[in-house]
Amino acid sequence: MFENVIGQGATDQLRKDLGAGALAPSMLFFGPPVSGKGTTALELGRALSCEGGGKKIAPWTCGCSACARHRLLAHPDLLLLGPRSFSGEIAASRSVFLREKESPSSQILFIRSVRKLLARFSPVLWEDDPRLGKLNPLLQSLEEDLDSLPNGDEAAREKLSASILKDALKLEAEGISETVPVAQIRRAAYWGHLAPSGRRKLLVIENADRMQDGARNSLLKILEEPPERLTIVLTSSRREAILPTLLSRLRPYRFMKRDEKAEAEVIRKVYKENTDSPGIGRGLASYLDSFLPVPPDSLYPLAALFAASAALGAIETLRRQGVSVLPPELVSLGKHAAPIAEAAGLGRPLAENQELTAAILSRTDNFALRSLFSRFLGTILLVVSEANTAAPAGQAPAESQNPRQIAYNEIWRKCVAEADAAVGTWNQSPALALERFIFGLKTGMAELR
Repeated sequence: MFENVIGQGATDQLRKDLGAGALAPSMLFFGPPVSGKGTTALELGRALSCEGGGKKIAPWTCGCSACARHRLLAHPDLLLLGPRSFSGEIAASRSVFLREKESPSSQILFIRSVRKLLARFSPVLWEDDPRLGKLNPLLQSLEEDLDSLPNGDEAAREKLSASILKDALKLEAEGISETVPVAQIRRAAYWGHLAPSGRRKLLVIENADRMQDGARNSLLKILEEPPERLTIVLTSSRREAILPTLLSRLRPYRFMKRDEKAEAEVIRKVYKENTDSPGIGRGLASYLDSFLPVPPDSLYPLAALFAASAALGAIETLRRQGVSVLPPELVSLGKHAAPIAEAAGLGRPLAENQELTAAILSRTDNFALRSLFSRFLGTILLVVSEANTAAPAGQAPAESQNPRQIAYNEIWRKCVAEADAAVGTWNQSPALALERFIFGLKTGMAELR
């Protein structure tokens, strides 16, 4: 058990608790991204369902039917929900599948990476949801393709796995929201009270800090009186973002950020990659991101172009209103962000909203991966923060945070939150959300003259 979780001491404590029969009914796995929280939760579910005997608890090679289904994430006693990014992992796993043609484990890795996404669309969670009808053709296509993955024919492997990747990216873009909806928590609670088909059920809620208020309240009811044969695991990168009322009912297990050596070992053992290959030294997250159609590294200069253009638009609005003395906050933002965009070959700031939107969308594949939109928004705030900390000449950095600067920062945060919710929660198109974002920024900043 936990043989495929590398460099995490939390698994030692879990192994002890499970062996002693002292496992809590509800747990929180918290720690930085790509630290093995999700993998550990899935392995725990396999161990709880394992029907094999022996001295070792649920070894990865266990031949019982429960472990076989869990290895493929196809066990009916497992329920997964919660927002996260899947694309990098699926694309990286496909790369292993194509390179390691004779390895059964490479096929299992690829299937598991896709099923982590498919699990979010379980009929248990989407019962009576009208959006499921629109997504069903994608879901059926993915399931059929996974069931018919070829082992030998290289051309067939390439073609079918490419189709799976394409459909998976589309499914993630169209079906995964940025929050945990209350309806899914309620349906999961009902599922949890039904008798398991095997020994025990496992409910995993990833990124549980992104739950809607109603979802938190519904989850609290389950945690207060958990069903007898249900184990619940929440994961989060931020323990402090979990409500105290929930925390008090969860046994915490802390996952540490793995060092460079441990992350290289994950890449070598799991993704069968030469540790001397480009990208390995930058860590696991960067390695997985390198497989995305739009590398996240490209978002920084785009965010700088956006910030400089928004500042220019606000400045031009003020000039049309006859303002002669421009706010230094707008000027410094433009001076900081514009050179970053120009150095990346993106050109000068664009004052026209539609022109700016078109430029951003053309370089991000129209944000086909919705998770990239949230990253883009976060990167914009990073650029704005960098401009804030660059104090004007002759002025100490602490003095640069004047009340008006604080007001500017609040406008950016408010507009970012609205754009993020528009796409992630209300399923608005990134193009429309960007246009409204730009308009709100320009209007708000111009009003603070």
